[in-house]
Amino acid sequence: MAPEARRRRTLGQILLLSAGFLVLVAVSTSSVLLVNKARSDNAWVVHTIEAENQINALLLEVRRAKSGARAYLLTQEQEFLRDHEAAVAAVGPVLDKLSALVADNPRQVENLARLRNVIETRLSQFGREKALVASGDLPGAVALVRGAGSAESSALIGTTAEAMRTEEERLFALRTANADASQQLATMVTIAGSALVIVLAIISVVLVRRSARARDEAEVRLRESNLNLETTVDERTADLREANEEIQRFAYIVSHDLRSPLVNIMGFTSELDELRNDVFRRIATLARAASSSPPPAEGAEPELEGADRQLSDDFSEALGFIKSSIAKMDRLITAILNLTREGRREFSPVRIDMRELIEAVASTLAHQAAEANATIRVEPLPILVSDRLALEQIFSNLIDNAIKYLKPGVPGEIVVRARTKLGFAIFEIADNGRGIDPKDHHRIFDLFRRAGTQDRPGQGIGLAHVRALVRRLGGTMSVASELDQGSTFTITLPINWKASNRNSER
Repeated sequence: MAPEARRRRTLGQILLLSAGFLVLVAVSTSSVLLVNKARSDNAWVVHTIEAENQINALLLEVRRAKSGARAYLLTQEQEFLRDHEAAVAAVGPVLDKLSALVADNPRQVENLARLRNVIETRLSQFGREKALVASGDLPGAVALVRGAGSAESSALIGTTAEAMRTEEERLFALRTANADASQQLATMVTIAGSALVIVLAIISVVLVRRSARARDEAEVRLRESNLNLETTVDERTADLREANEEIQRFAYIVSHDLRSPLVNIMGFTSELDELRNDVFRRIATLARAASSSPPPAEGAEPELEGADRQLSDDFSEALGFIKSSIAKMDRLITAILNLTREGRREFSPVRIDMRELIEAVASTLAHQAAEANATIRVEPLPILVSDRLALEQIFSNLIDNAIKYLKPGVPGEIVVRARTKLGFAIFEIADNGRGIDPKDHHRIFDLFRRAGTQDRPGQGIGLAHVRALVRRLGGTMSVASELDQGSTFTITLPINWKASNRNSER
């Protein structure tokens, strides 16, 4: 599958999951809000029913008080008086509870106020009737009962209570309709949300199955590609191994063949140097004889004069250049031979205490460090399984370079530290030396290439050799440095190195 198609598919899946999540959040939030609203509407319905029940309970207690008072008036039985007094005592709490229930409705508050006044008036009439009966004025009590005030009070109580019941019935119908609408809306939202979730789930299943099929097809193609790649890699590895061996043989033959003519040149140069004294001695003798100068004292060498002396000096200088060039060429050929021998050497992995190894390297360089006024600090280092000789060459070369390129007059500080990460050991060799210009960071790893002022001995082979050894050990090497800011060489090596692969690649 093309990268663009994969990106589109991934984006579609992310959008689908996001849409599903948003639908679930919206459905859940809407359901909670609607359920709470339905609960609130149902609470108001119950509230209305309670208010209507309290109105009926109030009328019932008023009727009980009226019936008890009349029965007591007719029979003077104490039982009816107690029933009347119990009803009168219950009227007050019922009125208070009803007042709390209708406090949210101004119309009902006004109706309840009128009803309270009428009931209090009626209860006071009951009190006067009881007082007349208690004083023995039964005809007066009967006349009071038959009076117009009693009939008006009862009618007003009934009318006001009926108005309150009518209002509560209106509220009951309205609040019941609201509760039903909330419940229906909540049901619709839940059903619609569930349907959307089901649709999204079906789409997700389809996409997942399609992705699974695409992944299976990609795995099949990948396996086929891996098989082809392994074959190609084996072929390329064999070609590379053969080319590497050919290059090493070529380098060995070239360096060996170069040494033969170089030896001849060195021999003839030595002969020229020996002949020089004899030739220029004869030239001095002939020049003195031609000028009729007195012969030199017995045992003294004739001296050259003028152009002959200049010719002798030029000849000596030329021989010096030839000898220095021959020596440099000899060192380069020796370095090439050493590199080819090192490339043919098989590495042998052993368990190595790196701190012990580097402290041993530092002790061999202690004399150079003392002359350069430098200290070498080795921090705790991990234990590796690798080739001991290769590691000794790597770190001795780097520490020797750090000592060699310190800043004059500044106490040198060289630190070797390490950390481990994901099966690799990361070593850092840091110094406070003269540093390396960033534009030369790659140059210093090239064979026979050097950077900066060439005031130290060397052929430009060390770092190239170090990098070759690090690569054969399955690692990497880099440098971080600025001029006059010191340098830090970083080497990453596997903690447990297997020799089979690298040795087979020679």
